[in-house]
This record gives sequence, C-alpha cells and structure tokens, in this order.
Amino acid sequence: MDNLKWFEIAHSESLDTPALLVYPDRVKQNIQFLLEMAGDTAAVRPHVKTNKTLEVCQLLLDAGITKFKCATIAEAEMLGMANAPDVLLAHQPTLPKAKRLIQLMHQYPQTKFSALVDNYISATMLSTVFSTTTKTVELYIDLNVGMNRSGIIPEKALDLYIACKNIPLIKIVGLHLYDGHIRDTDLTLRKTRSNTAFERAETLSTLITAYDNSMMKMVAGGSPSFPTHIHRKGVEFSPGTFVYWDWGYKHIVPDEPFEYAALVATRIVSIIDEKTVCTDLGHKAVAAENPMPRVHFLNAPEATPISQSEEHLVAQVPNSSVYQVGDLWYGVPVHICPTVALYSEAQIIEQHQITAQWQVIARDRKITI
Repeated sequence: MDNLKWFEIAHSESLDTPALLVYPDRVKQNIQFLLEMAGDTAAVRPHVKTNKTLEVCQLLLDAGITKFKCATIAEAEMLGMANAPDVLLAHQPTLPKAKRLIQLMHQYPQTKFSALVDNYISATMLSTVFSTTTKTVELYIDLNVGMNRSGIIPEKALDLYIACKNIPLIKIVGLHLYDGHIRDTDLTLRKTRSNTAFERAETLSTLITAYDNSMMKMVAGGSPSFPTHIHRKGVEFSPGTFVYWDWGYKHIVPDEPFEYAALVATRIVSIIDEKTVCTDLGHKAVAAENPMPRVHFLNAPEATPISQSEEHLVAQVPNSSVYQVGDLWYGVPVHICPTVALYSEAQIIEQHQITAQWQVIARDRKITI
C-alpha cells in the first residue's frame, strides 16, 4: 500500500464530481488491522456511523464481527437488514424513537437490539412503551466520564441502577462510556487519561456486583482511545472511523495503523489567477465543521484551501499554470464521518477502476421504520 498513486482512477472522464470514493481492499485491510490489535472478535463492537453502508457492514460480518454500535434508528435498521446478531443503539431513545425501536425488534427478530439510558424518567417511559408488546428491552447505563454531552456521572449511577431494578420490561445489562474527549497524540498521556476515566466506571461496576451480584457488560471507547481498552478483560470497544480513516485521526493518533480508504474527488472548475484555483468541493461535499483546511489533496499536496462556500472551494497553489480546468483532485477529508453522510452513494474503486456504486443507505434518518 506504499504506492503513491493507489488512489488514481483510470478513464475517470465519466466521473462526475464531487464524488465519494471507497477502496474496498483498503477497507478490508483496516478491518484486519483492527482484529489484529483486538486479538479477539468478541471484544470488538464497531460503530457504523462512519460508513452507513450495507456492504461495509457485510465486510465486518464476514470478518467474524457479530456486535455493532450505531447512532440512529436508520443505522440500526441497516444492521437488521444485514442480519447483524447484536446491535447497541448508542442513544437514549425519546418516545418516538422508542416506538420505532419496538418496530425494529418485530421486523428483524434475528437481531438483538439494545439501547442506552441515563435517567429514571426515560427508563419509566421505555417501560410504558414496551408494555404494549411482549418484549423486554436491554439497556446500558450511559456514563458521562468527561465528554459532557449525555450520560450520568458514574458516582450517581448506582442509585439509577437500583431504581431501574423495580421497573418492569427493562433490564440493565451493562455500562456504556464514550471517552471521545480524550484525543492526546501522546499515547502514554492518552492511556493515562483513559485509564482514569475508566476507573470511575469500573468502580461503579464493582458496586453493582456487590449490590446484587450482577455482572455488567462494558462498552468503552472510540477511535482515539480504543487501544487503551483492548487489554481490559470483558470490555468491548467501539471505533468507527477505522474502516475509512481520515486526515484528522491519521495525525491525532499516528500510533494507530489504519490507512485512508475513502476519499472525495473534485475537479478544478476555474483558474482564478496565477496562484489561485477554484474546485467544486463546497460545503455540500466535505464536512465543514472544522476550520480550514478541511481537506488535503493527495495529488496536489501543495494546494492550500483558503475559502469555501456551498458549491466551491478555493485553493492557493504555487503556480496555477500547471493546472487546467477539469483536472481531478483526490482529497482526504479531515473528518470522514459527516463527509460520508453528504453522499447518497459511494463510487467503488478496484484496480484503478470504478466497479460499482454502494448506496449510503443510512445517511437518511429513516429507511422504512
């Protein structure tokens, strides 16, 4: 994979841009890297929010992975369509989503679905909703270990666990902690901070076991922190970006072995002056939540994006005379996950050829349910 031209598409004249390009051989390689790091598929619960694609989920299943995490009901349905055995909706359902979750369970009985909870009111709401069916929902207590966007702090969660014991039709089976705020490039520092966060969840798990002898399942970590969890006995970890990787994580966590497996293609649409060109890679084509530059071009590394609007991205270059209108550039997004969600399909590149299109089926909030 050290061929600097691995990304190039032969006979690319028919390629409309902007386009999402996916390289399956590299996806398979990244999956293999993950399994080699994990040592055991039982410890792996990848998040599918990055790929949102049935074909990638199938590659994960083919590799022996049976447990998954997702962010939306649509992603959960995609996994049901793939016959994934075990799916954790890493989200606390509101009433409408709880009703959709029941529909999922009925439509895809071969898949075991579970969800998160972080408060008593939501737990009782879920019980009420599930009283309309014969099913019981398994829940993980969502712990806030520093991300500060959802979850209950571990030191208050024992009371929630005890209260939930008396609520019918729900069953607390585990603890979920996402330490995505820990993004230190220094692996030693990242491990230290992750260990400190995990200890709070571990203390809670011990207290729960002492209370009623229940053993909690543990789901922890994301792309930056999962290497700190791989040696914890009985702990599942949930990276998602690894399947495609991106510029951001490649440089934030250089210790992780993953390679770029998804790119965006763009063409020069105008030569502005001797040092400036304009491409069609606007806000609608690459994730725009990061400061500039939001993309780096593999075959034009000297190009520096300087401004962006809905349909256009302007880049500064040393000498624009070496480029022509229509030239194709291959870009690595700083953040691939929301970039994928901007495309209805991915162009599949094998042996420098476009061989298929994969629908990004879970980019929408609803598939059928």
